[in-house]
Amino acid sequence: MRHALSHPSSPLPPFFLTRLAAFAGLFTRPTWSHVLWLLAGAVLAPGRRTVTATLRILGREQESDFGIYYRILSRARWSARAAARQLLHLLVGTFLSTDAPVVIGLDDTIERRWGRKISARGIYRDPVRSSKGHFVKASGLRWLSAMLLAPVPWAGRVLALPFLTVLAPSERFYAAAPRAPKTLLDQARQVALQIRRWLPDRSIVLVLDSTFAALEFLAAVRGHACVITRLRLDANLFAPAPPRHKGPGRPALKGKRLPKLAQRLTDPRPVSYRAGGVPQPSLGGVLRHRHDCRWPASPARHRQRVPVNRRGPSALHAAPDHDRDRAGDHHRRRTRAHSDLGLPDALNPPSRPCL
Repeated sequence: MRHALSHPSSPLPPFFLTRLAAFAGLFTRPTWSHVLWLLAGAVLAPGRRTVTATLRILGREQESDFGIYYRILSRARWSARAAARQLLHLLVGTFLSTDAPVVIGLDDTIERRWGRKISARGIYRDPVRSSKGHFVKASGLRWLSAMLLAPVPWAGRVLALPFLTVLAPSERFYAAAPRAPKTLLDQARQVALQIRRWLPDRSIVLVLDSTFAALEFLAAVRGHACVITRLRLDANLFAPAPPRHKGPGRPALKGKRLPKLAQRLTDPRPVSYRAGGVPQPSLGGVLRHRHDCRWPASPARHRQRVPVNRRGPSALHAAPDHDRDRAGDHHRRRTRAHSDLGLPDALNPPSRPCL
């Protein structure tokens, strides 16, 4: 449904309404007029952006029809996924050129909530207050957020611009439900494939942390996007399996065992892996990461780079093949975007090759 760009009761100036015109067709005319008030209040409200806070900052806390604004989020018939698709297209068209890769960051976060009536609430590890030797639990809702990592000209830095957020409850939430439980990796796989359907003609790069360095996830996504994740330094790495020969016996699933990355950090000798009998550069070997006897569709190419920071060395894994310098740049882009959200810059210095 088409709406007029200038609404008589809108609190937003015409310039904002012009930018938001692409979203007007997702709502009915009465709902759209109330959505504009919520958007204006969300921009102006300090602290938590609740419906009450948005109405109070606009001076409408004493209005008799305040319940309408709550029903927009609970009963109104509009698609949040369609709004996320429109927002992604708007962000990509504004901050990226037509030939630039679309770098997407996926990360889970916890919204701290208490209440017996919140069915999706769970107990999770608090990533902010926990450390390597101290485990802190937090009660709340776990959300999986997809963010566009794009350079913002007027900010002079790369910002993480969220456009899609998915609720990822724990397995206990599905105990009384007739459907099978969804893990965090299942949610991430669906989000990645949804982004590919929204951007069928663009090059997509997913930058993730070590939580998503699972073979099932990589095997499902690597044909649709390049995935860059952190790789454990103690991961078991193997060379590709040798060619299958005629004769009795089961075919080999893995090749010769390779030294772990943690051992290579203390080894002064240069590293050279072999792929198909051809010597490869020290950072360009084809490796196998074996876990629970399940493999990706084809050998994944691992690129190791180590950011030297107070957290110690780390390695990056890129699948399918991706330029190692660009892989390090994409991961630093994600790390610096997180640092803009509160992490110190000392944790994000330039990286150097590991092996």
